[in-house]
Amino acid sequence: MSTEQRLPVEYGRPTPAATGKELGLRRTLGLRDLVFYGLVFMVPIAPMGIFGSVYNGSGGMVALAYLIGMVAMVFTAASYAQMVKAFPLAGSVYNYAGRGIGAPVGFLAGWAILLDYLLVPSLLYLIAAVAMHATVPAVPVWAWLLGFVGFNTVVNLLGIRMTALITRIMLIGELIVLAIFLAAGVNALLEGRGRGFSWEPLFNSGTSTWPLVFGAVSIAVLSFLGFDGISMLAEENKGGPSQIGRAMAAALALAGVLFIVQTWVAALLVPDPAGLLANGDPDGVAFYDAARQAGGAWLATLCAVATAIAWGVANSLVAQVATSRLLFAMARDRQLPAFLRRISVRYGVPANAIVLTGVLSVAIGLYMAWRSDGIALLSSLINFGALTAFLVLHVAVVWHYLIRKRSQNLWSHLLVPAAGFAILGSVVINADVAAQQLGFVWIGVGAVVLIGLYATGRRPTLSGLNGDGRP
Repeated sequence: MSTEQRLPVEYGRPTPAATGKELGLRRTLGLRDLVFYGLVFMVPIAPMGIFGSVYNGSGGMVALAYLIGMVAMVFTAASYAQMVKAFPLAGSVYNYAGRGIGAPVGFLAGWAILLDYLLVPSLLYLIAAVAMHATVPAVPVWAWLLGFVGFNTVVNLLGIRMTALITRIMLIGELIVLAIFLAAGVNALLEGRGRGFSWEPLFNSGTSTWPLVFGAVSIAVLSFLGFDGISMLAEENKGGPSQIGRAMAAALALAGVLFIVQTWVAALLVPDPAGLLANGDPDGVAFYDAARQAGGAWLATLCAVATAIAWGVANSLVAQVATSRLLFAMARDRQLPAFLRRISVRYGVPANAIVLTGVLSVAIGLYMAWRSDGIALLSSLINFGALTAFLVLHVAVVWHYLIRKRSQNLWSHLLVPAAGFAILGSVVINADVAAQQLGFVWIGVGAVVLIGLYATGRRPTLSGLNGDGRP
């Protein structure tokens, strides 16, 4: 058989992907691919772009904000791991809530996280385009945005293996830049620049209040969003359901340590801590000012360009992967237009969903670039959608295992999801009010769409796939 006709293997069995049918994706990814994917989606140097906002929001305790964010995401990853064992399918929390609780709940959970996944690529492209325009003013923002979107769309259409290769190269580059910054930063502190070593980035009794910290976590958690994208590859994972959980845990642990260390060093090198606390970081340059303090203008430029490329290529590349898989999963269940469930016979990817994601990223990105508050608005909406969906995920674990299956494993099926729900609930309560308002409007629109589905006889139903993704 030719390459285009060869049947892919799904846990040792043929899938329908290469036959032109609409249900199956190709299982080609191992544990290392999944961990790399999660790390690139989270971006090891992600805090560089939002450091000033987290520093300002946390009263200088930026390392503490990232530590709490990591703990919250670890609990959430544990709930993901439980649900992917039961339902190893693409679609993330949409599938897990729908199959664990009920199809209508799954639709609303999918609608909530759709807000995250539809807007994340646009945010990443916009931030990267603005940063590159500042570095190379001759090239306008819209041109950078179109260039990033076009490159990533082509790479994703060439198959998941090509995406994995590109993201691996990008990840290595990010880690090199981070290592250079940390080496220069620690050396600067040892030479007496900055404030010297201090525990204040982790805890400062003079500014510490729980509402303050949890409000900052609602910003910091943006850096962690993406670990859940690993679950979107459940139908392209060749190592079994448990491998998804291991990949999530490993990616979270690695990213969390890197986030905490780099923000701790940067917080000690901020040239004007009082000014940053009082005035915030409207231009998003606080981290680069700290880098300049550590190594000079060359290090500040290196960190700024690396952040732009990481967000505009590496992070947005995998964000487009995750978004297209969510659109594919919901279309497969007849809750989105049918053309989104079509799979490329040659490359085994949801090509129509990938292209639509690129088109939406351009449209939303250009509109938000025109608005003065575009980046802040996108960030707030993304966080609300993701955290709301994560809350539903924790409920789904309890409902599916403890109530429906009568599980006796209280640790995994009650205590862990309850702890995750409590932490995330506190973050959502203390989040930006505008984000709460706009987020609830989005949920309300989803409820109207759900009612419309029932009214037109298209009540939400999940595709007839069994626990291992086969019809």
